[in-house]
Amino acid sequence: MDGMIPAWPFAVALLIGMLICLEVGRQMGMRWLAKNPEGTMSGLRVVQGSMFTLYGLLLAFTFSEATSRFDVQRELIVDEADAIGTAYLRVDLLPAESQPAMRELFREYLDSRLASYRKMPDIAAATAELSRSEKLQKEIWAHAA
Repeated sequence: MDGMIPAWPFAVALLIGMLICLEVGRQMGMRWLAKNPEGTMSGLRVVQGSMFTLYGLLLAFTFSEATSRFDVQRELIVDEADAIGTAYLRVDLLPAESQPAMRELFREYLDSRLASYRKMPDIAAATAELSRSEKLQKEIWAHAA
């Protein structure tokens, strides 16, 4: 996991921080009520409502960004599959004697790309497979040229 920082320590720290802030806020409210027993809470309710609104917006933006990243990733995968399929069909334009070798290179390239996606949780293996697919791509280009 070179360069990857796990997210769970940040999530745990944020959870603990929010719980601490909630407890501090509760303690401050209890002290305020003890000092002002007949005091009104209308000002606090407005602040509380605005805070919940801000939290709701933050949550909505988070989910919105997650779905947009998912859609972009899905589009990239579809574009790559279309490009590979189109290039494979263009092999028919090559001379008949070089078509079988080129089709075999395309099959190896496609298998390498699929393997790199399957190995994605293991960054080192995925990087090695991506470099293999780049070599195959250069070899395909050399045969086509």
